[in-house]
Amino acid sequence: MTEKTKYWLDLAKGDIPVVQALIDSGHLLYAGFITHLAVEKALKAKIEDDGEAPPKLHNLIRLAEMGGVLSQMNEEQIELLKTLNPLQIEARYPAYKQQLTDMLTAEMCTKMLKRAKELIAWTEQQL
Repeated sequence: MTEKTKYWLDLAKGDIPVVQALIDSGHLLYAGFITHLAVEKALKAKIEDDGEAPPKLHNLIRLAEMGGVLSQMNEEQIELLKTLNPLQIEARYPAYKQQLTDMLTAEMCTKMLKRAKELIAWTEQQL
């Protein structure tokens, strides 16, 4: 594993306790946002591991395609990517914040975090 790959993977893993703290403190919108970032960083680790510079984009489906892992993912993993994708951009804009805030519950965020941890570990195995 290269230093750059390790960098991205360490960042992804480091976000996990942050997400848990955000869930515990009731900051669910930010918990969703950081969960997205954690998965994004793991996918960028895979792209880096393949010898490519990770692109400056945030679409998880596209990153999984670029990393060559989308076709290997199961339905649950793909559904997680689809669920997390809107949290990256829409969480930043006031017009969407209330919608997302109303949608996110502690139970949903905890479930997303569990699946994100599993996906990050799975992605690491693909390196």
